[in-house]
Amino acid sequence: MHLPVNIQLIGQEVAIAWDDGRESYYTFEQLRAASPSAANIGERDILGNQYGGDGRKRFPGVQVLGWERVGNYALRFDFSDGHRTGLYSFDYLRALAAPA
Repeated sequence: MHLPVNIQLIGQEVAIAWDDGRESYYTFEQLRAASPSAANIGERDILGNQYGGDGRKRFPGVQVLGWERVGNYALRFDFSDGHRTGLYSFDYLRALAAPA
């Protein structure tokens, strides 16, 4: 697992410099749409039934107001729409930034 060594808000993006020299850039809307929170994507029970999740994929105008490091494995972003429950693991953030 790679760790972020520098995190900054640059314009309408979050920029992360990683410990291996790689840099990743995420638009605010991209991060909000990719939130791994139950409020965003829902939860599955033991039988695989999906519950919750509003399914929205567009969040025009949303801003990242700040972030908090959670342990040694994730970041939690504060968004202007009040959302702040998704924990973005470092591995998840790296995968989001991977070229398609």
